[in-house]
Amino acid sequence: MRTERQGLNSLSQADLCRFTTLIASLAMASGRWASPLWVAAFSLVPIALVGWAWSVALSRSAPRADFVFNSGAEVSSLDPAVANGIPEGRVIRALYEGLYTRDPMNGAAVPALAANTQRSNDGLTYTFKVRKEALWSNGDHVTAEDFRWNFERLLAPETASPFASELWCIRGGRELTTGRDAQGEPVAAGAVPLGVTTPDAETLVVELVAPTPHFLELLASYQTSPVHRASLENARRRWPDDWSTRWTKPGYLVCNGPFVLTSRRLDDRMRLSKNERYWDADRVALRTIDVVVIEDATTAFNLYRAGEIDWLDGTIPPSLVDQLLAGDDFDPQPYLGTYFYRVNTTKPPLDDPRVRRALYAAINRVAICDKFLKAGQKPAYTLVPWGRIGTYNSPPGKKEDLDGARREFEAAGFGPNGKPFGTLQILYSSSDQNRAIAEMVADGWHEYLGLDVALENQEWKSYIDRQANLQYDVSRSSWICDYPDVTNFLAVFTSDSENNRTGWKNPEYDALVEQARHLGDLGQRDQLLRQAEAILLDQLPILPIYSYVSQNMVDPRLAGFGSNALNDQNPKFWYWMDDADLERSRRKMNARERKVLSHGPKEGLYSPRAQIERKAGGRTRR
Repeated sequence: MRTERQGLNSLSQADLCRFTTLIASLAMASGRWASPLWVAAFSLVPIALVGWAWSVALSRSAPRADFVFNSGAEVSSLDPAVANGIPEGRVIRALYEGLYTRDPMNGAAVPALAANTQRSNDGLTYTFKVRKEALWSNGDHVTAEDFRWNFERLLAPETASPFASELWCIRGGRELTTGRDAQGEPVAAGAVPLGVTTPDAETLVVELVAPTPHFLELLASYQTSPVHRASLENARRRWPDDWSTRWTKPGYLVCNGPFVLTSRRLDDRMRLSKNERYWDADRVALRTIDVVVIEDATTAFNLYRAGEIDWLDGTIPPSLVDQLLAGDDFDPQPYLGTYFYRVNTTKPPLDDPRVRRALYAAINRVAICDKFLKAGQKPAYTLVPWGRIGTYNSPPGKKEDLDGARREFEAAGFGPNGKPFGTLQILYSSSDQNRAIAEMVADGWHEYLGLDVALENQEWKSYIDRQANLQYDVSRSSWICDYPDVTNFLAVFTSDSENNRTGWKNPEYDALVEQARHLGDLGQRDQLLRQAEAILLDQLPILPIYSYVSQNMVDPRLAGFGSNALNDQNPKFWYWMDDADLERSRRKMNARERKVLSHGPKEGLYSPRAQIERKAGGRTRR
């Protein structure tokens, strides 16, 4: 049996009629009304959700932004050290910039505020020169001290950053966060100084515990972006009880990235405006960006087709995937993410690995991927997406096994003649896709294991809080890597990782991951990590379901938007192509059979630097 604990609000027919009129006018204005795909998409609009789309489409207090994208969920935090999600990363990339960022075309770590980088021969010391021209949005200079203080803040236990453990490669980082050394022995505060120093205002020196091949990849993660110390500390003095929310409000938040936050309405939208004090502002084309919050995939899709949204990421109705694959605005590609369910291993009977193995073996991943998702996702039997990253290959994972699932379940004392199991609850973040997958999983557990399964959806922030506090049975989850290294996946489930959120602890697993972190011999490193993943796949604190593909639906006129294995996008590089550039781009990319009508500006929108280059007779890529 499956029950739904949280329903949708009803909507009047009058509201539906008003929304229908709006969508019809938008569709006709964009020249899309005659499209069979448009008609099919519009027919999918659920009555209970169109009121939300109505409010999103009409509740503007300002003209339409140059670019609009859907975050899919309310952003829980604008503090880089605290944030830990895809919606947050999209916005933080626009507001802040660190020493390194990512090239949108290939995802490689490239210098940003680091004007120069030197590494010692032993790989233990990195020296960075911070750009002299870098400013905060209030006019203050960005200095090496800003980075030193932010590393210290990110690693401090009171910050509780979920990214802190990734930086334990810095000397003194682990000791600062945990108060213990690598052997678990207590360390007095300050006994091991943090290995981050500033010889002068422009020089930052970072000392590592051991050579860390992916260190620059870590610095390209949005979590290592600095925040403005003076404004944060001022907020803590003025508002000691709620400084963390007041500090990031429009008009108070001080940024150093290509955009600043100018307005925000929770659960609706935020407006970002170009930061004219940004050191590379001449290369930024967009003047305004709106980030809207629409959790329902069908509503978001309809607004995209009507020209109200320019980019969707992962909120594509699966029922339309087959049709969309023919267009040149939708191109799913494998990327480094895994969709899985976390299991609360502290809660009986889920603390029994045999129960977790039964749940794992009774999930029909093939049906989820091939019959429902249909965009190229593949069943996942390992934590590492697609079973490999770089030189690393996962150990073979066990596949679906219904007879095996029943045997494990009965061995744990449950089943037809066993003790009662009780109702099992699946917690998921609100979206049609998450709900549909939870229903398919629940149906399988009911049919093959006889379980009663309840579904509960929560908005993003509440869902994350519930996970962090282990207030769930089984919870929908995913991990999209911050940097392309297998340790970014396996380190998540070490005992002291803030991102574990399962209650599972295994000393042997911890030791293998720790030993492998800093090995220079890739063969030996991969061998240790395979042993670690094999333990994870035997104990199953998580239930892998599928490996992700990117599902970007983006206006074909947009340039500077890349397809990379991290699906890491940075609005600094985006611009609108004019008709001539759009046609050249389509010829170069060998566009698919159906060219989607663009609703972007036909005259294009280029950065000030690009406009100068174009007037001089050249072309620009950014």
